[in-house]
Amino acid sequence: MSEAAVLFERFTPHIALVTLNRPDKKNAINGDITKGLSEAIKTVEDDPELRVAILAANGNVFCAGVDLGEVAAGRGAACNTPTGGFAGFVKEPRTKPWIAAIDGLALGGGFELMLTCEMAVISETSKLGLPEVKRGLMAAAGGVFRVGTSLPRVIANEIVTTGLPLSADRALQYGVVNRVVETGKAIEVATELAEEIASNAPISVVESLKLTKVANDNTESQLWDMNTAAMKIVMSSVDAKEGPRAFMEKRAPIWQGK
Repeated sequence: MSEAAVLFERFTPHIALVTLNRPDKKNAINGDITKGLSEAIKTVEDDPELRVAILAANGNVFCAGVDLGEVAAGRGAACNTPTGGFAGFVKEPRTKPWIAAIDGLALGGGFELMLTCEMAVISETSKLGLPEVKRGLMAAAGGVFRVGTSLPRVIANEIVTTGLPLSADRALQYGVVNRVVETGKAIEVATELAEEIASNAPISVVESLKLTKVANDNTESQLWDMNTAAMKIVMSSVDAKEGPRAFMEKRAPIWQGK
């Protein structure tokens, strides 16, 4: 019996590790990966104990985009879901943070998966890019506009029109990734980042992230309204009482996520 195309592991009590597992196919997206990622998002969202997810991949290619063999065989529709779009991931609504851990190439759809995540840790030998224009195509799974919102305008323009890859150093310089680490250390460092997040109050993290993600899409007046609504949710939580209490008692807080 063959291994699953997406491996799901509860890495720690509060952190999930989701691993693309088609290394012989450069983790190209097919129906099995799409189904696996869609199920992984649902599991993370529905489990109150899980607070962060890490998206990684087996092999030296994070993801080579859609599996063209599947498309040629008439199975391309299986590489999308109604709510998640490409790979069941790039459009799927999520409230909890995901960290991409990349140790190798993330081109085309692979880069688009990374851009969908809230954070990214990549190795020093990794390369990121959208080479679709070199093949008469377009990075239509969010890549074209997400580089536009994640990178300086002229750099984004260069990436989408040349199809040339971005080195790890430049990716860090332009703020499209959080950390650049030694080869083989991406998951380890991504886990350290995830642990920092998971140590905080879950409701505070979710509400703060929700507001940050829409900051560029709303007026300041709208953002103040959202800020007020989010603050009401946070301050009415049990954890809002636990945090100050734990501080005064000089102990680690015990978050309930409610």
